[in-house]
Amino acid sequence: MDTKYLLAEALKICMKKAPLEKITVKDITDTCGISRQTYYRHFQDKQDLVNWYFEKILNESFEHMGTGKTIYEALINKLTFIQKEKLFFTAAFKNDDQNNLRKHDFELILAFYTNKIKEKMGDNLSEELMFQLEMYCQGSVYMTVKWLLDGTKESCQTMAKLLTDSMPEVVKKTFVELHLI
Repeated sequence: MDTKYLLAEALKICMKKAPLEKITVKDITDTCGISRQTYYRHFQDKQDLVNWYFEKILNESFEHMGTGKTIYEALINKLTFIQKEKLFFTAAFKNDDQNNLRKHDFELILAFYTNKIKEKMGDNLSEELMFQLEMYCQGSVYMTVKWLLDGTKESCQTMAKLLTDSMPEVVKKTFVELHLI
C-alpha cells in the first residue's frame, strides 16, 4: 500500500478513539509503524493529510465530468464515499483548525468548476457567474457538512438532486450549455 494511503488508514483508526484535534502526528505514525520523518516527507501536518485524502476522493468523483458523467452523478459518488467514510469525514468536517476541510473542499470544488467552465468556454467567467458560482460552492459545502453531521438522513441521490436543483440560474444555465447537467 502507498505510504500516503497507509497514513490515511492510520488516521482513520486514530479517529475511532479520539477527535481529530486530539490526534497527534505521533499517534498516526505509531499506529502504522512509520517514522515521523517519513510522515513529514509526505505531509506538513495532520490537516494536510486530511485534505490530501479528501482531494483524492473529490478527484475520483469528478474526474469524468464532461465526458458523459454529470455533476449529479459526480455528487452521488462524492456523497457515497463521504457516507462510507462517515467517521473520518465527521471528525474532519468538525475540525476548525487552519486549512480545515470545509475551506479546502470549497477551494477545490470552486477551482474544479471554474476550470471546467474555462476549459469548455475558452474564456474568463463573468463577474455575475463567478459570484454565483462561489455562492453555490459555499452553500454546497455547507449543506454537505450539515447533511453529514445531521446523520445523512437523506439518501446520496436525494442530496445530490437537492444540490444540483439549488444552483443559481446563471450557474445552472452555464452547466446545461456545457452539458455538465
